[in-house]
Amino acid sequence: MRILITNDDGIHAEGLAALERIAGVLSDDVFVVAPETEQSGTSRSLTLTVPLRVRQISERRFGVSGTPTDCISLGVQHLIEGAKPDLVLSGVNRGQNLAEDVTMSGTVAGAIEGMALGIRSIALSQALSAEPAENPYAVSETYAPGIIERLLEAGWPDGVIMNLNFPLSAGADPQVEVTRQGLRDVRTRYAEKRTDLRGRDYYWLGYRNIPSKPAEGTDLRAYYEGRISVTPLHIDLTHMPTVHDLKAVLGGAPPKPRTGA
Repeated sequence: MRILITNDDGIHAEGLAALERIAGVLSDDVFVVAPETEQSGTSRSLTLTVPLRVRQISERRFGVSGTPTDCISLGVQHLIEGAKPDLVLSGVNRGQNLAEDVTMSGTVAGAIEGMALGIRSIALSQALSAEPAENPYAVSETYAPGIIERLLEAGWPDGVIMNLNFPLSAGADPQVEVTRQGLRDVRTRYAEKRTDLRGRDYYWLGYRNIPSKPAEGTDLRAYYEGRISVTPLHIDLTHMPTVHDLKAVLGGAPPKPRTGA
């Protein structure tokens, strides 16, 4: 099995090294194409206004001056000679990618680009503590290979990726749950205003650690309760119930504005 791996934390990230070890359990045919610098939050963005530069680090490792989407596209179409990869792995992200965060995640986007190119693709993320740990990616390294093997054996439809989230600790009785994408009921993102030494304002975007109350069966609930979450995701964002509702009031010739409106 030929595996292509990428991430959004950059070519030197500890999580990418963990993913290389995970991929190494599954195959000895592994390629790394990852961003030269951190690309967290870039989602599926492409580099269109400047040229992409590729640095070949070794025979099977490449650093790219672009996003995870750029990396997978270049890796599949230009950098890997011979057979196309059988599997794309993206991660292991520094921190979880859950709920609405998946729409902004460069890690998830790397897997989506692999899916768009017709390759089975999986995103992996690891919850981390603020306290230092000897191996912060131990949970994902321990359990990801078996989960990936089981997923590949079971298979899944075209147009779908798998989003894996690993808790801080799996405990003495580790559990896996197949979940749906959740939605936070609190706003955790905020902008902190600061002033530089020249008196000009600037802002840092960040997150507040505010717990929500997620529904049963969601990725958020699994994370809160210490389970490994496996969420099938697809790129179709259409809300079908609203499509059906609107078909009853809109369609055919465009409606004319009401007089005096």
